[in-house]
Formats: sequence, C-alpha cells, structure tokens
Amino acid sequence: MISAAAVHVKHPTGALHGEVTLPASKSEANRALIIRALSGKDYPIHNLSDANDTQLLNRLLSTPAGAEVSAEDAGTVMRFLTAYYAATGQKLVLTGTPRMCQRPIGVLVDALRQLGAQIEYLGQEGYPPLQMNGFEFSGSNQLTVRSDISSQYISALLMIGPLLPQGLELTLDGKISSEPYIRMTLAQMAFFGVQATFEGQQISVPRQEYVPKEYTVESDWSAASYWYSITALAQEADLFLPALRQDSLQGDSVLPQLMAPFGVKTEFTPAGVRLTKQPVQEPLDRIDFYACPDLAQTVAALAAGLGVEVEMTGLESLRIKETDRIAALQFELVKVGAELREIAPDVFKVFLAKKPEDSPTIHTYEDHRMAMAFAPLAIKQPLVIEEPKVVRKSYPRYWDELQKAGFEVAARK
Repeated sequence: MISAAAVHVKHPTGALHGEVTLPASKSEANRALIIRALSGKDYPIHNLSDANDTQLLNRLLSTPAGAEVSAEDAGTVMRFLTAYYAATGQKLVLTGTPRMCQRPIGVLVDALRQLGAQIEYLGQEGYPPLQMNGFEFSGSNQLTVRSDISSQYISALLMIGPLLPQGLELTLDGKISSEPYIRMTLAQMAFFGVQATFEGQQISVPRQEYVPKEYTVESDWSAASYWYSITALAQEADLFLPALRQDSLQGDSVLPQLMAPFGVKTEFTPAGVRLTKQPVQEPLDRIDFYACPDLAQTVAALAAGLGVEVEMTGLESLRIKETDRIAALQFELVKVGAELREIAPDVFKVFLAKKPEDSPTIHTYEDHRMAMAFAPLAIKQPLVIEEPKVVRKSYPRYWDELQKAGFEVAARK
C-alpha cells in the first residue's frame, strides 16, 4: 500500500502483456457477509474481498451491543448495516466520516421505521449518525420505496425480508436505479435458499430461513474496468484477467459490450477473460450508465485519453457517492484536455477542449474511483495522482498491479 501524499505515474512503452490480479467483488462479498450474519450460522466464504469496505463490514457485524460503530466512508456498509442492525433489534449508534454524514439515508430509514425499526437521527434529519433503538414489528410487511436513487436501499431491505414475521412485499416507485445490483442481491439470496419474485415494480420475499452454504466470491468487474481502459489506451495490449465469469451476477459485467467501441476485444475462457486492443469505433453511441454508474468515471477519463467525444446519461446517482462525481470529473477532465458538459437534462458530453497540461496533478476527492479511473491516462503522458491510498477502499493492490504491468509508480517527493 502506497502511503505517500501523491504519486508520479507513467508508462515508458505503452505496451502491456501478462496476467492481472483483480480483487474479489466487494458487491458480492458484502452481500454474502450480511446473508451469513442473518442466517445465524458460520460457514466459509471463499475469496473474500480484501477491500477496506468488505473487511470493515466483516468486523462491524460482530460489534457488541451498545457500542458506537463507524461505517467510515463506505456507503454500502452504512446502508446494509442500517437494515441489519434494525432487523436484528440491536441498540447502538451508527455513524461515519464527515462526508458519510452528508450522504442521505432517509429513504431507507423511513422504510425501516414503517416495518417497526426504532431509529433516531442524532444530527440532521435524513442523514447519519443514527441511534438504533431496537425493532418491534409494526404488523405491516408492505412498503413502497423510491427506486430512482440508490439500489443499495432496495438490496438492504430485501436481504432482511425473509426474517420479517410476514416476509416483505416491496413496491418500487419510479425508474429502477442500478437494477442489475438488485438482481444480484436476489440471486445471492436464492443461492442461500431464499426464493423471491420480481415482476415489474413488485418484489415479494416470503418469510423463510437462509440455508448455510459455502460460497466463493467472483473477481470484481468494476476493478476490471481500469484494465479495459488501459487496454484501449495502450499502443498494444494482451492482458488476461482471471476468475471473471460470462454469466456473472455483477452489473458491471456489461464491460465487454460497453468497451468494444473503445477498441477492446474480450475473449472469455474457462479461467477468465483475455483483453486485446482493437481499432476505436467512431462516432461512439450515447452510453446510459443508469444500471452501471460505477463505470462512468472510467469511461469519461478514457474518452479524454483517446481523444474521442462521447455522450453519457444515467448519471443521477453520481452526485451522492463518495464525492459529487460529476463535479469532480468536471474539475479534473480539464487538466487532461477535455470537458464534461450537461447538454440537456441528465445528458452529459465529454468534449475535447484544449491541450492537456504537462504532468497534470489529479485530485481524488477521497474517492477511490477518481484515482483508478485517471491513472490509466499515464500511458499517454506522465501524471500525478493525489492521495493514492484511497484505492484501499476497493482495490488495495492497484498500484502494485500497475507496476507489474510496466507502469512506473513513484512517491512524489
């Protein structure tokens, strides 16, 4: 783990070959941990992610009653634990970093209160920190929840659904954000013996018990996106990413289709995927990130690096992530010769604006994906990434893997 305040990053040849080690999916791992805790049984979860979010969740699931616990900067941990602590009747304070306490959680808290959770806000209404005061079932298992903000609210409710006295009947109100992540949750629940139905805007989870089983977590498709970007930017590339499946549960497994126009060919093998460089297709189609918002920063930075313009939509949830990711992209893309402009309501376009700065310094806004999305641009020109340790949130060995692939990564003195 690099602990310097900033790192210089460059690639001397622009040619990359070899195998890349990806982290395990923290999306899968975090759901598997919550389900195991809800089952009340201990069983092996193999290939558990070493991402800080997952390791943090694993620790907090064994928090003693009455404690104050911090989800730090992990939105998934905050949302999943809010539902878990509520459903299991725990009494404690759940808080996070200053930025976490600016991220809304009212939609989830309102839903849990309707079910019988006793939750108080200790600061601003609708935001952490939360005082969890136990659970007394309200007698109603029917909820209507906004589904156009974060799918994590929905997933948090679904996982506790089978433990509720009457199960859970959930109506999704509005366009469904990141639907593949909801389906991932339901698929993992099904693996552990819980059957549910998802038809239109309705999800029904009858009262059931989770069945303990060993589980192996797949590698992380979100992390793979940075290697797709590297392949597209390289002069030549032939990379192998092990332990990725074509029938993945992860929403970001759309990468093979999404990245093909950017010049990346994906070949699936029983052991993983092989990436090779192809010509870029122009003009590029408008890309909708509503179902895969974590890929937006990677694509925006890649477009700037390739010198192509692309329209992007479905970015609504980016404003409530680790930082306001739309604003962050607008500030940082200028440094690498591009602009992100809103050209219509919820339609943004990456424009080529000017010559890139020499060795630009990229501010990361305490956001792991800003660091990892911009680092591949070092193939085109040297750059500086501030606060490189932010990658610990999801891909702790990111800088090590870049070095294995021929990048030079050195602490800025």
